Amino acid sequence: MRNWPLFGLRVTTPRLELRFPSLDDLDRLGDRAAEGIHEPGLMPFLSPWTDGEATDRAHRTIQYHFRTWGRWSQESWACPLAVIFEGEVVGTQEMAATDFAVTREVSTGSWLGRGFHGRGIGTEMRAAVLHLAFEGLGARYATSGAFADNHASLAVTRKLGYTNDGVQIHNRQGKAVETLRFRLSRDDWATRPGFEIHGLEPCLPLFGAGRTA
Repeated sequence: MRNWPLFGLRVTTPRLELRFPSLDDLDRLGDRAAEGIHEPGLMPFLSPWTDGEATDRAHRTIQYHFRTWGRWSQESWACPLAVIFEGEVVGTQEMAATDFAVTREVSTGSWLGRGFHGRGIGTEMRAAVLHLAFEGLGARYATSGAFADNHASLAVTRKLGYTNDGVQIHNRQGKAVETLRFRLSRDDWATRPGFEIHGLEPCLPLFGAGRTA
């Protein structure tokens, strides 16, 4: 789309493609959410959107993307990308920012269908969006956070070289839980071979990043 060039944005890695999702991609993301994202009894998300019936999870997934599209502005945006592995939509990797033109800082979040856990996909898709942030948008910092009992997410964060950035206490389903915060500087990031960005140039003004830094 000429007036919404984000639909042409892609990041490719040796095994994955991350892209701004089409309606068909959203339908397939809904399928992944319906199949399940985490073990029963766990809740890795502050908003417990994975509770409920499979159809509810599918609907919430699609509605979330529609909301992020509708709320997008240069001053405040969230960009959840569909993750493609071996031709299948397997999850989503998001980066978001407020006042990016000034702060040059992004945050990240993600989920991956349960059937695709344990293959290193989570690490590779986070590395892909960090490549987009640092090499594409010229970000200076990337932040991430996870509950102290979300061991898979914490392992990815530590593997990619983030440093500790404090602790927050959140209300998770009526109980106080610790969120561990992390920060990664562009100076500590090394571009990986085989990672490429496609279709970014016309999107830069939408991110508040009229030029890379």
